[in-house]
Amino acid sequence: MSGVPSLHIAGSKAMGGAERWFLRFLRAMRGHGEPVAAIVRGGSELNRQLAREMPLRESPMRTVWDPWSRHHLGRLVRASEAPIVQTYMGRATRLLRLPRGGRQVHIARLGGYYKVDPFRHAHAWIGNTRGLCDWLVQQGLPAARVFQIYNFADPPIIPDPASVAARRREIAAQPDDLLLLTAGRLIDVKGHRFLIDALARLPASIAGRRVRLLMLGGGPLLAELRDQARQAGVAERVVWLGWRDDPAPWYALADMVVFPSRDAETLGNVILEAWSYGKPLVTTAFRGAREIARHGEDAWVVPCDDGAALAEGIAQVLRDPRLQRTMAEQGRRRIAADFAEDTIVAQYDALYRQLANRG
Repeated sequence: MSGVPSLHIAGSKAMGGAERWFLRFLRAMRGHGEPVAAIVRGGSELNRQLAREMPLRESPMRTVWDPWSRHHLGRLVRASEAPIVQTYMGRATRLLRLPRGGRQVHIARLGGYYKVDPFRHAHAWIGNTRGLCDWLVQQGLPAARVFQIYNFADPPIIPDPASVAARRREIAAQPDDLLLLTAGRLIDVKGHRFLIDALARLPASIAGRRVRLLMLGGGPLLAELRDQARQAGVAERVVWLGWRDDPAPWYALADMVVFPSRDAETLGNVILEAWSYGKPLVTTAFRGAREIARHGEDAWVVPCDDGAALAEGIAQVLRDPRLQRTMAEQGRRRIAADFAEDTIVAQYDALYRQLANRG
């Protein structure tokens, strides 16, 4: 039997980690037979990617203060038959106002420690970590309406050998290069400046293998980070890949995934992606990592904002093939046990049924 119809709203223009999750989640729900529809910002990248996949409407969502955007979005939502309306991030949530006790339940899904006031008017809230949900309750949201559901990891896409070979040629990678991959928007919370500092502290080669860093993602700090790499003397060891719709070949190429986020990072989907692709992971001890990663078992965890500690952790793991294999194997087990797509979709389905029946 199909689940409860749900309408999902995101007001982003460009792509980032949260937008990738939006795409992955809706595709997974649809793949499991869940009746989903979406409203996205007109002219956005989400619009381009979802246009042929599911029922989709556009709304301007220009600013959170724009009366026309609020009116237009509200009209589209009220015209929907979906009893569950789920908004993502601040713009969509702030623009939508639905009456309590009506036929539609507004769920605000949060993936970060944002100011709570712009989200208080929702009827229920989903946080993607226990720590975030505890914090939401501490900020005064009713505990009975705050629900914790983790993100899931996509099943790994095994790219064809020709695609991987093409990526290797693109970056002029040698067969014995040690390729460190980091993925994420180039913003302060992701901690890339500490990773470049760590790279400058690492030797140019380890066990005779050249160490190179693949930076997968774009963002406002690109110029600043490039300048840092030049000043640190490691510019030739960094490959700036920008945003890629398909990260699978880069995960396939990587020898290790490094995730240097700062403490404010809530969950960190890159952790799940590293585990899913069976890659050894070095991560900082940000909030999400402290909740889900197990040091020395499925990840090597080092302090946040510490380039020296990050360099030491990377070097230690690179020099220990047995540790790399152990962490990769344990990461795959964690995905199967705690972060599988089937498990997370089932939790959303159960929550939607609960809220639709209770209102």
